[in-house]
Amino acid sequence: IDRHAIQTRPRQQLLDHSPEVKAKLEPTFDFSQNTNVTALIGKTAYLTCRVRNLGDKTVSWVRHRDIHILTAGAYTYTSDQRFQALHKQNTGHEWSEWTLCIKWAQKRDQGIYECQISTAPMKSYQFHLNVVVPTATILGGPELYVGAGSTINLTCTIHFSSEPPVYIFWYYNENALSYDSPRGGVSVITEKGGDVTTSWLLIQTAQPSDSGEYSCKPSNANTASIRVHVLNGERPEAMQTGTAGPILSSSCLLVSLIILYISSV
Repeated sequence: IDRHAIQTRPRQQLLDHSPEVKAKLEPTFDFSQNTNVTALIGKTAYLTCRVRNLGDKTVSWVRHRDIHILTAGAYTYTSDQRFQALHKQNTGHEWSEWTLCIKWAQKRDQGIYECQISTAPMKSYQFHLNVVVPTATILGGPELYVGAGSTINLTCTIHFSSEPPVYIFWYYNENALSYDSPRGGVSVITEKGGDVTTSWLLIQTAQPSDSGEYSCKPSNANTASIRVHVLNGERPEAMQTGTAGPILSSSCLLVSLIILYISSV
């Protein structure tokens, strides 16, 4: 008989059950994850809960407003087939990801969702889902007055879009604008950013015949419109000035000036 093994076994068992070791194995949330999630209406929303040292415990997703258990582990407990649970486990089994998928997200899906671990007492971590509708706006509307001979600068911004629009069309009196028409001096510049896309319509040497309704139509948002009045000699307070809208970046301004110069030649 190995005396050393007999003498050391009780001590090793005490170490295995010590509070320090037990605390290390206790399931915990990864608190660095993003808990404010924004989804585009009609698209899929993903709420990802990351858990360390899950062991034999179960992760569930609960909708806060009606305390409805949506998923438990890989199983779904709702008749709404838009909800689904996805599971990802790392090779070392130190952490696992439990993602609640909501297909075709709607406004009614907004609110708080809880990721719960079946410990005693139960552990929970809240996520907030915001479902947004892409919105297009033309700055300075709904009426804009400009002086004859000046440059019409219309700025259309698209907000709350998880991805830039595929296209942005401009219309004049419900007809698509032609950039190579005999009138000339018409150009469009578009900048695609993170959550905001901006399109500028520039019309050089404005004439009274340019008066009318201008519309900005993105591929993924509503149509925004503005009515432009080109005036001869009159100067109402609402007339567009150099500070009527956001200033173009230096690169965009240079490109616009080159385009306008070429079109006037």
